[in-house]
Amino acid sequence: MSYKNAGLELNKGSQAGPERMEGEDHRTALLENLLSVSDFVKIQRAFEIAVAFTSKEICFYDLLSKEFPCQYKLQGLKGTPICMDYWYDPLDANESILSFGDTTGKVQAIAFTAALISLFERPASACDDEKATVTFNWAELLSGYHKCCYTLEHNLHHGDWVRQVIYNASLDAIISSTTNNTNTVVLSWREKSKKHLKMTSFNIAQGIHAFDYHSWLNLIATAGIDNKVCLWNPYVVSKPVGVLWGHSASVIAVQFFAARKQLFSFSKDKVLRLWDIQHQLSIQRVACSFPKSQDFRCLFHFDEAHGRLFISFNHQLALLAMKRDTSKRVKSHENIVTCVLYSSLLKQVISSDVGSTVSFWMINNGQKIKQFAGCHGNAEISTMALDANETRLLTGSTDGTVKVWDFNGYCHHVLNVGQEGAVDISQILVLKKTTLVIGWDRAITVFRPPNFNQYFIQPEEWKGGIQHRDDILCAAFLPPQTLVTGSYDGEIVLWNNSTENAHYVLHPDYQRPLKPQSDTEPQKLLGARRSCSSCPTADQATLGACSFETDIKCNNAVMRLCFLEARKNTSATGGANLVSCGGSGYVRFWDTFKKQLLGEFLAHSGVGSIIMSTDKLNQYLATGDLDGWLKIWNIEEYCLNSNESKITQAPTLIRSFQPHEDQISSLEMCELGGHELIISSADCSVCVTDVCGAPVLIFGQAKHWQIENCFSLPKKDINLMENEIQEENIRGIPLLTNEESFLEPEEHSLLDKKNKDEAMYKARSSEVINLGIKYKEKNIRKKKSHNLYNDEVIQKSSSTFRSLSIGVLEELPEVNKPAFLLDHEKYFREEQEKECPKIPELPSLYKTLKAVFVEKNLFPKDILDREQRAKLLCQETSSEVKIKRNKKQL
Repeated sequence: MSYKNAGLELNKGSQAGPERMEGEDHRTALLENLLSVSDFVKIQRAFEIAVAFTSKEICFYDLLSKEFPCQYKLQGLKGTPICMDYWYDPLDANESILSFGDTTGKVQAIAFTAALISLFERPASACDDEKATVTFNWAELLSGYHKCCYTLEHNLHHGDWVRQVIYNASLDAIISSTTNNTNTVVLSWREKSKKHLKMTSFNIAQGIHAFDYHSWLNLIATAGIDNKVCLWNPYVVSKPVGVLWGHSASVIAVQFFAARKQLFSFSKDKVLRLWDIQHQLSIQRVACSFPKSQDFRCLFHFDEAHGRLFISFNHQLALLAMKRDTSKRVKSHENIVTCVLYSSLLKQVISSDVGSTVSFWMINNGQKIKQFAGCHGNAEISTMALDANETRLLTGSTDGTVKVWDFNGYCHHVLNVGQEGAVDISQILVLKKTTLVIGWDRAITVFRPPNFNQYFIQPEEWKGGIQHRDDILCAAFLPPQTLVTGSYDGEIVLWNNSTENAHYVLHPDYQRPLKPQSDTEPQKLLGARRSCSSCPTADQATLGACSFETDIKCNNAVMRLCFLEARKNTSATGGANLVSCGGSGYVRFWDTFKKQLLGEFLAHSGVGSIIMSTDKLNQYLATGDLDGWLKIWNIEEYCLNSNESKITQAPTLIRSFQPHEDQISSLEMCELGGHELIISSADCSVCVTDVCGAPVLIFGQAKHWQIENCFSLPKKDINLMENEIQEENIRGIPLLTNEESFLEPEEHSLLDKKNKDEAMYKARSSEVINLGIKYKEKNIRKKKSHNLYNDEVIQKSSSTFRSLSIGVLEELPEVNKPAFLLDHEKYFREEQEKECPKIPELPSLYKTLKAVFVEKNLFPKDILDREQRAKLLCQETSSEVKIKRNKKQL
């Protein structure tokens, strides 16, 4: 952003300008007597910045040098430059134009022809000293002394301050504006010779504060002092093609949103409007909550690439970020997803969100099978974990509790982590003898299995005390007893999980041993928390100061820790067995046995913190960043041996893609059918893909998928698949009580004697959960039924007919064909149709009719005579009645 409103008060500088001349405008003299920066532009691709001063000079500074020396100084300008613009040809950056307007109404431009080589000619005396400043006058440029550039200028604004100036390549013209109602906007077109200008001017009532040009729509938008935003065709100066009404104060800034064909406008009463250009309607109004001061300097810039709008008010800067368009995006959750897990026992994906909802998805088709709503009320679920048997789900929330669930949605225990306070839980680590919760403090919160016979469980004291100097963010465990924790300051502390004592600290800049906890006084963790802190020695304090100084330059926060358990012989042969990733985008490989950093590489640059996950065989490493990018690395042979020098070369990058538009909040790698799958979560969606480049599938999408078809999963050997089923049935889902899932196997027998009713309830629950295994076995049996069997006998361990022998059917003897197959024509040939005798035609009616049809011929004569006599009798009777009636009247 740069300062463009020179009419307002300028900052006072340390140098004074030239004295006021006779007849010079008072405002101009006042401006020149106060030296300050009036505007600046970056010289793109030439790595320089041009700064205009109120002393009527422009200085060009080198950005590649640490000292930012002034290479060129342009003097001799008749007016003070108050607005500047720089354009370069993207196809040839040597062709560029620096345009600027001053307080005298002049618009001037310098057209460079070799900007990447040298902006101006350097004299021979200055070539020896590259840091020497070359000073020259504007008159030298006008005379053509500098062969690598030429000048353009006009004075059509006639003494009015030029408020804004830009050069547009599509019009091949310089556009400038003032607040005067005459020659308000001037387009100076470059002619074929490129060294002469042809003028076109717009007269706008009351003038304008700013303008912007849209090359696709070929429109100029002006911010009018008369509260109107006008749209102009650059070739039609008589009247605007559109007027946008709605502001109640003068408009001071406008800028096009080119991709959407929309326009931003900002008025002096601090009201921001977004307009639809096609319909010329205001689609959004935002009243900015800024100071109520009437006099302020405003700078306005919209970063269209990132959807961010910057508005400055004197010494304050406001940032308005546009929300991403998620209307067309498939959503797995209604709220932002926070964590995702994969249950290899149930072949299901488990996801949680900020709305305290837990959803379960089938990995085979991506559809939701059940959902637990309101697990922690209205509090956000920040992390989840499964126990070793994958029969219990633990959810950590910002309300300060961790809840233990079965897969029917029944809560068995509530772990009181935050001591009745809100905390930010980042990870839950379930071990055989302890359950560790971390994320908001420098200490480890521990819960032990003997206490899991109650519903509400209180934390116990961690024997190792506090060894971190900042909040612990993550942890990892390597059997039999190695525990590591990573903190915000970049330190990784190695613990003995059996004794709960720390013995070493790893950091990218240093490694140091720790004294045993027995040498110091035991610390009380409960109730004190933040107030309790370990007292470092003098050496530790020195190292700490170094580390804090380093962290200022580069953020070393440890966001994820992961042990490479598949590397069995690292203790003897050397090599990395621990991976960490942090806030600076680096991934680091450590040898915890030799306490050494073996290698590091920059996985994601310039995006802040990253997260990671690895597969069980430690062949692949998946990393995700804040921009939604996911990268897959091949680490199978990375840092296998210990070296004195640190490896900085990155491993082989297998795949890099962007499955999400927002921050990747959780990553999980799993193995299914011989393929490594990556499950990621961000925003409101949960996606799955594979290592080799398969399409990204979203859980909850309308179209069901078949995972074996999408990722081309290879069919396993039948015996191998059966062995897996047998192992899972042996492993199974045992009939556990409330405490058993957190205890070692030898402790189960002690609990089998009590709570028989609870065990019966668990048995019924296990039958429901076993639906996942039964579903998988059903699919396997279907696949087996389509295979061709040989003479061998197949044992089905999970079937009712497990001892059934299936062999080849015996061949049947040949059967004599029936007669209708041997003599087809005899039985199925078509017989000839016999000729039927012709039926004589009946004669027509008019030939047989002898007399005219009379209705009386249908009835006998006696009936007709009787009817005739009845009619005569009726007539005589009616006549007699009429005669008697007439006599009475007389």
